[in-house]
Parts: sequence; structure tokens; C-alpha cells
Amino acid sequence: MSAQKPWQAVALTLFPEMFPGSLGQSLAGRALEDGRWSLDTVDIRSFAQDKHRTVDDTPCGGGAGMVMRPDVVDLAVCDVKAKTAGALPLIYMTPRGRPLTQNRVRELAEGPGVAVLCGRYEGVDQRVLDAHDAEEISVGDYVLSGGEVAALVLMDACVRLIPGVMGSDSSHEEESFEEGLLEYPLFTRPPEWDGRTVPEVLLSGHHGKIRAWRREQAEAITRERRPDLWEAYQQERAAKNDTN
Repeated sequence: MSAQKPWQAVALTLFPEMFPGSLGQSLAGRALEDGRWSLDTVDIRSFAQDKHRTVDDTPCGGGAGMVMRPDVVDLAVCDVKAKTAGALPLIYMTPRGRPLTQNRVRELAEGPGVAVLCGRYEGVDQRVLDAHDAEEISVGDYVLSGGEVAALVLMDACVRLIPGVMGSDSSHEEESFEEGLLEYPLFTRPPEWDGRTVPEVLLSGHHGKIRAWRREQAEAITRERRPDLWEAYQQERAAKNDTN
């Protein structure tokens, strides 16, 4: 029986030198060196067909900026699909995409990997996105200079969920979003610093009271800072109660 292939990330980009970036450091970098996951870059410009290696053109209908050409991007995507047997979902990082969630990250981390298309200029011609059924994902309601930074965010979120990368599979179980809530406040030594003390319950050694305090804090913070998450959390709890 053959060993399972490591989780694979492929970045389609005009700036391959931006990778692995931060993913080459710390736990993700160590896991990359150990072969727990792999990262390849595809230089989109290398698929340009003219002597000037043109990858963009003016937008149809007018407007500012330039748009990445569908024919050039298509060649790059087809090359990735051929080399990966089409096993990797194609993701296009864009502010107009669906927000990246922990649930989607978990799904991607449990799969074979991702091929991430990094746009530049005003973006990528819609026809090539439609032709390859690209999933459009956003990392926030703001605009970046290009998709590379967003791609690193997506990859980082996935890589840390690969078994063995974080050292302990239980280390992420109580993080923000894992149960639909934001994470509770964290404290460490010394017990008193700058006139501020660690909550007594955390020093009590009473695990039941500690769990209850952390749950209360997580719920309060979520209710205050993310009403949308709090509403979804309440609805999920109500649905579970109805089925019990």
C-alpha cells in the first residue's frame, strides 16, 4: 500500500519569488522541510506567447488599470492540472469572493491540496475563471496589491491543520471559530504584571471552573465583537436542542 501523498500547494503568480515567504519559517517551514506538505510556484508570465511576455491588456468597456489575459492564465492553469492530474481545487483570491471561513479551511486541509491563482492589476478575465470553475475566496473586505499575500493567508490556515504540523492535534481545538466562537483571553506567568493580575480562577487548578470561565469569556467576546457569529452560534445551539 503506497504512502499518502503530502498536502500540496501550488501558487500561480507573476511573482514566484514571494513564496514561501512566511511559510518557510517556524512550524510551517519545518513541516515543509520534513515533507509534510509541498509548495510549488508557477510563473504565469512564462506562458505568455509574444516576445514582450505580455500577460495583461486594457479592460473591455473601458476603465482604469489592466486585466490579466485569459489565454495566458489558461495555459498556466492547464499546466498545473496536467501535472497534478486535476486533483487540486483551483482557488482565485479576490475581494469579491466568499469570505474564507475555518470550516472551508478545514475542508481544504483534509483534501489533497490547493492550486491558488494570484491576480494582479485589476484582476483576471472572468472567462478563464468560469472555464476552470475557479472558487473565488476573499480574506477580508479590503483590497491588496495582489493575490500573493492572500494566498499565503489561505495556505497558512490550511497547513497548520495538517496532522503533525503543530506538534499536537489538540492545540487548535479551542481556537477562534473552532466552535463558532472567538477565543477566550489568554494569560501566562508572572501572575502579576504591571499591576495587573491573572484571573484567580485560572490559578485555582479547578478544571471545571476554568472551562466554564473560558466558555463565558468566549461567548461574551463573540457577542460583543461579532454579532454575526453570535447569532449563528445561537441558532446552531437552538437547532441541537430541538433534535435532542
